[in-house]
Amino acid sequence: MAKKFIIIGGGAAGYFAAINAAELNSDLDVIILEGSNNVLQKVKVSGGGRCNITNACFTPKELVEFYPRGKKELLGPFHQFMTGDTIEWFENRGVSLKIEDDNRIFPESNSSQTIIDCFLETAKNAGVKEQTSTRVDAIEKNEEKFVVKTANENFIADYLLVASGSNAKVWNMISDLGHTIVQPVPSLFTFNIEDNRLAAIPGTSVPKASVKVLNSKLEEQGSLLITHWGLSGSGILKLSAWGAFELFEKNYQFEIEVNWLSKKYEEVLDFLKSEKDKNSKKQIILHSIFEEISKRLWEKFVIAAQISETSQWAQLTNKQLEDLAKQLTQCIFKVNGKSTFKDEFVTAGGVDLKEINFKRFESKLHKNLFFAGEVLNIDAITGGFNFQNAWTGGWIVANSVSPLTPEGGIGIKVKN
Repeated sequence: MAKKFIIIGGGAAGYFAAINAAELNSDLDVIILEGSNNVLQKVKVSGGGRCNITNACFTPKELVEFYPRGKKELLGPFHQFMTGDTIEWFENRGVSLKIEDDNRIFPESNSSQTIIDCFLETAKNAGVKEQTSTRVDAIEKNEEKFVVKTANENFIADYLLVASGSNAKVWNMISDLGHTIVQPVPSLFTFNIEDNRLAAIPGTSVPKASVKVLNSKLEEQGSLLITHWGLSGSGILKLSAWGAFELFEKNYQFEIEVNWLSKKYEEVLDFLKSEKDKNSKKQIILHSIFEEISKRLWEKFVIAAQISETSQWAQLTNKQLEDLAKQLTQCIFKVNGKSTFKDEFVTAGGVDLKEINFKRFESKLHKNLFFAGEVLNIDAITGGFNFQNAWTGGWIVANSVSPLTPEGGIGIKVKN
């Protein structure tokens, strides 16, 4: 009789584990249980609908640096399956990929549907079964097997993978099995800021700014994007990931200092003084003198420095020059709350990593109980790195539930 591999969660980690397990072992009965009407919902909306499947970082030691939680635990797994393997996996299944200038990797089609179609077709060909609108009500241990209870049916699993993402109900079930759950808090969120310097210019961006949280050690560099509600961009998202627990403790009420140019105050002040000498007759507000700063944002800084719209460079006082340099390099904003995109919501927290054997992504408390993806207390600074964690965990779990190789070991490749 075929052994049953039940997967709770039809997201990235669950689907990847299902496909690879079914391909490795055609005798394994692989069933995905998804509570919502549709599978792979985060895959669909990720990367603005383009699906940032991973990032061009090809060394495990470098790759783990992008994980505020899970850095130590993922080093070994990334030696087994990481970025290059992900690229090869998709291209072997007909999905062409491209590396963009910021090292994010997307399908050449620029559509997440390409990834979804690949998964659905590959899963069907491998014999994976899926049941949507099937919410799990309870997980119970029955000797060496697991009973997964739903409203309409109970499933008996020889192997059970929990890949349910940020799901409080499932975390409670895992806790009932004896596992510790680290309190989940939001990660990858934007900052709510009401400030005249950001008003009426949503969509304005700066390629490389430095942001630090005042009265904290949190500091990051990256792009900034002005939104209707405040600030976003990679610099903010990275800051929110590394500071997930600290900013939660602050109740998302804090101040940040933005250096829009990532240059020293003194250097920028000297440049402004030279501009005053060179272009004394020019009207200041009409042209940004920094290519990184758009005209609309430059106007905001000029006004914030108490410089009139009609002033020429020659008319500037030393104090006005200093104030303008501060707006560009020491710009203080008060953050009052956060915003998250519901469909792309990411959390820090989840199953305590000390209770997982990362050679197999298996529970140390219960044999043949596995975890992968965001259900674990692992998260990364952007979506592509979170997906890589899902692919790696799913692949290792698939190998862990597959038959022993003739040599007597699990079919996991080891790389030098």
